[in-house]
Amino acid sequence: MKQLFVFRWLTWPFRYTFSKIKRKIGKLDEVRIEVFLVLSNRSQVFLKGRLVEAYTQSRPSEDKSALQNLLATIRRYSGSSVPDAGLGLQIGDQQTDLTTDSEGIFEVMMPLPDKMEEIPDKIQLSLKPEEDLQSSEPVVEKKIHFIHKTYPRAIISDIDDTIIVSKATNLGEKLWLSVSKNAYTRRPFPGVSDFYRLLSANGEYPVFYVSSSDWNLFELIRDFLRYRDIPVGPILLKDSHVNLRNIWKSGGGNHDHKLEKIRFLMEFFPEQQFLLIGDSGQHDPELYAEVIRDFPGRVEAVYIRRVGKQDPDRERELDQLLPPNKAAWVKSTQEALLHARTHLNVS
Repeated sequence: MKQLFVFRWLTWPFRYTFSKIKRKIGKLDEVRIEVFLVLSNRSQVFLKGRLVEAYTQSRPSEDKSALQNLLATIRRYSGSSVPDAGLGLQIGDQQTDLTTDSEGIFEVMMPLPDKMEEIPDKIQLSLKPEEDLQSSEPVVEKKIHFIHKTYPRAIISDIDDTIIVSKATNLGEKLWLSVSKNAYTRRPFPGVSDFYRLLSANGEYPVFYVSSSDWNLFELIRDFLRYRDIPVGPILLKDSHVNLRNIWKSGGGNHDHKLEKIRFLMEFFPEQQFLLIGDSGQHDPELYAEVIRDFPGRVEAVYIRRVGKQDPDRERELDQLLPPNKAAWVKSTQEALLHARTHLNVS
């Protein structure tokens, strides 16, 4: 796996150059502006999205066969990101220019007016005219997701093997699930909807999802949450572009970006207390321990789904950072539900 990572890193200049040449000679067809996050606290709005070659994707359903889902996966990953492209952003009376990075990603943090009545409720994005690119939508509008008050709790949750069965520790099973299933046929762990609705007061409190999966899976994850009646909230995924050559890497590799995104949420909502949910299959316990050390008093509790054998030393490290009964290591969601009803202020 390390050799393939090195190969992708070494070939990046060629892939980047190929995309630039396609634009130069007019072989880049329609492009698509995808907006992932438009999130606001009391004073700022954070925007994140990407620019990719436009592609047509059929809607998922329970009736789709493994072959149909495989073809949908190929379509999802066959498009190329569009680097170094200019976009115009308008938020109310404010205008600014954005440029996509080498992976087609763009992001910006913008201040908001002091008076609430002057704060706009949506953003507008469009390609700069000089880019000579054709967008599938000339102007993309997205509503701003406002979180302007402090809630009794907010939740930050992992996705793979925490809410959705992913087999992340088994490369073959993980890959097969990724390519042969869709948002309606991927399986959640039993009781996940009830658990998250209990913790979030039936969706009233914010729920954020952080994963090592890549942005190609954004719509699948969003649709999965809606279909399984799990509270929908902002989804923060891995920026590195994944394509057909390295699709097996989605959800793997270095997980430091998850720590960065959790830190972003803690800093973006500095008065909010959070509850963290993850699993022991990868590095969630260690990442969450670091968050607790970096933001003392800001983590209400931690729930970790045990994957594989119990590791007493690993569990002890996390347990010692929180008050008694605030770090729960569970084998099932039903066990987590019982713990929450007993040890947290939920009903």
